[in-house]
Amino acid sequence: MSEQKLHLVMGGRVKDPQGLEFADLSKIELVGVYADYAEAEEAWRDRAQRTVDDAEMKYVVVHLHRLLQPDMLKR
Repeated sequence: MSEQKLHLVMGGRVKDPQGLEFADLSKIELVGVYADYAEAEEAWRDRAQRTVDDAEMKYVVVHLHRLLQPDMLKR
């Protein structure tokens, strides 16, 4: 049985379209937490495509499993 690898999808308006500094942390959208990368990527792609014409909106996938269990990086 494989280990669960949680991923968080979140996004919001960034100060610079080339960076990841969010303009207002209180307005970040937490899309959801997903059990695998494929599901997270699907949710990320859905949200990113909705805002494709707005360069200041950015969505990201955060690898929660790497933060919760840093030793997993060695596997």
